[in-house]
Amino acid sequence: MARKQRTTHRPASAVRSPRGWALLGGLLGGLTVFTLTAPATWLASGVNGATNGQVQLQQARGTLWNGSAQLVLTGGAGSSDQVALPGRLNWQLRPAFVGANVELNADCCTTTPVKLHAALQWNGMQLKVANSQSQWPSAVLSGLGTPWNTIQPQGRLSLQTTDLQITWNAGRMAMQGDLQLDALDVSSKLSTLNPMGSYRVSVRGGDSPTLALSTLSGALLLNGSGQWVGQRLRFTGEARAAPGREAALANLLNIIGRRTGDRSILTVG
Repeated sequence: MARKQRTTHRPASAVRSPRGWALLGGLLGGLTVFTLTAPATWLASGVNGATNGQVQLQQARGTLWNGSAQLVLTGGAGSSDQVALPGRLNWQLRPAFVGANVELNADCCTTTPVKLHAALQWNGMQLKVANSQSQWPSAVLSGLGTPWNTIQPQGRLSLQTTDLQITWNAGRMAMQGDLQLDALDVSSKLSTLNPMGSYRVSVRGGDSPTLALSTLSGALLLNGSGQWVGQRLRFTGEARAAPGREAALANLLNIIGRRTGDRSILTVG
């Protein structure tokens, strides 16, 4: 009796025609090109949504990975206040392990790019900021609405970060490292003094991040301290005029806080 010949059947998935491989390659290539050429407006839309419209990237050009836009601060939904940063904000975005590396360079305000690393985590995200220094115009704060649109500050903002790391986990924010913001030669339409003074805001991270306000120089004397309790900042401070400058600063002191004698009490939270 003749031996029955065995027939081996290969799974259909193991058999690929040249045409099938070409189609798969074309799809992958198209997806790669589409991703690499994703428009800058994608990032602009994401920033707008994440900040509830208070930070906007208008007139975005280029791609998601290499682009530029006009940075605009606004009072958010329903507000007519908005101020644009002079020049354009340029960015480079590069994929990294479960995250991305970002370099930001503002025409007006940075001498070297500000470098950030964003990483996705379980139920959250972590943002690390490389040590940096930058200079920004105080006038952009007016775009954020009340009370800045009333004060309309003028001057320079000097921002410095040291080992700054911010983590969002299940909707809660935690911060490590330090941030220092110096407001230099500040003036306001509410006072005839120009400048009124220079001031420092220091934020120190930890289990309960803290904030301190102090006066570096000038006729308007500001000081105070605060702490984040959960997600809310609770701050108490005071403002007063240096001797002989009371009349020039009276209008401003009446507006920025609750007037008590020669002081104006500042509270947040």
